[in-house]
Amino acid sequence: MQYNAKAPYIVETHWQIEEVLDGDSIIICNRFTQMKKEIRLYGLDAPEVKLNRKMKEDEEKSSLPAQLLLQFGLQSLHFVLSVAPPKTVVTIITEQENYYDYWNRQLGYVILPSGLCLNELLLQNGYAKATQQYYCGKLAEYQTMNRQAQLNNIGIYSQIKVF
Repeated sequence: MQYNAKAPYIVETHWQIEEVLDGDSIIICNRFTQMKKEIRLYGLDAPEVKLNRKMKEDEEKSSLPAQLLLQFGLQSLHFVLSVAPPKTVVTIITEQENYYDYWNRQLGYVILPSGLCLNELLLQNGYAKATQQYYCGKLAEYQTMNRQAQLNNIGIYSQIKVF
C-alpha cells in the first residue's frame, strides 16, 4: 500500500482482531491495554450478514432479495475470517482528516502481518464493492480494483454482476 506523504496518517500498532463482525467491520483489541474498538474499513461496502435497516436499503438499491444478499454477506465474512481470523495482529492506519464515519466508528486501513491491506484484499477478490460512503484517499484506486474483480468474475461477482 502506497501512502501520499502529504496526507497525515495516524498509525496504530499492537492491535489484534478480537472479532470479525462482517466483511467491512472488525473489533480490535490492544495487546497491552486490552482496550477494544470497532474499525470500519475505508472505501468499501460488503453485504450485510443479518437483516437490518441497511439490508433493506441494499435490497431496494440492488433489486436483489435479502436472502441472496445475506448469502453474499456470509461469503464476505468467511473471506475475512480466512485471511484475518481473530487473534491476527494488525496495524490500523487512519487518515487524520477522515477519522470517523457517520455512526462514529473509527475508519481504517487494516494492515495484516504480511503487509497486505485487508481493504484491498476484499476488493481485489470481489467480496466488497468500492463506495464513496466511507470515503478515503485511495477511493479511485479502490474503484479500479472493484471494476477489475467485476470484469474477472471474482468472488461474489462470479455469481452476479452487481451487488
